[in-house]
Amino acid sequence: MENLANRRSFHFPRSAEGVIVSLMAKHEPDLSRRFHALADPTRRLILTRLAEGPAKVTDLAGPTGLRLPTVMRHLAVLEAAGLIATSKDGRVRTCAFVPEALDPLRTWLDEQRAGWEARLDRLDAFVMAVMKENET
Repeated sequence: MENLANRRSFHFPRSAEGVIVSLMAKHEPDLSRRFHALADPTRRLILTRLAEGPAKVTDLAGPTGLRLPTVMRHLAVLEAAGLIATSKDGRVRTCAFVPEALDPLRTWLDEQRAGWEARLDRLDAFVMAVMKENET
């Protein structure tokens, strides 16, 4: 049997190509940006605060203990991901949470959960069948 680690290239069988392309077609760049934005605890703290209602940037910076430029970078990531919207009135910038931006994440997670639950159900059925077979 040939060791795959020593091969310089690997080609998927024709039957697998359609599946891979199908999975790639479901990739949504916004989904990756949103998961990246949520990966940071400071940004999650900011979103938790904004879930209570809009807030000024200076009010958001206080509880984090971070300097304003650092908070602004976090806000830029959240805004680029579509999780918050900002508005400026004179020198005051206000941020607001955009809850519907979480819908694609929820959909993706629900799809993943359903797939894994189906796999676990099949595994459970297999184990039960093997156990039953071993009893007889």
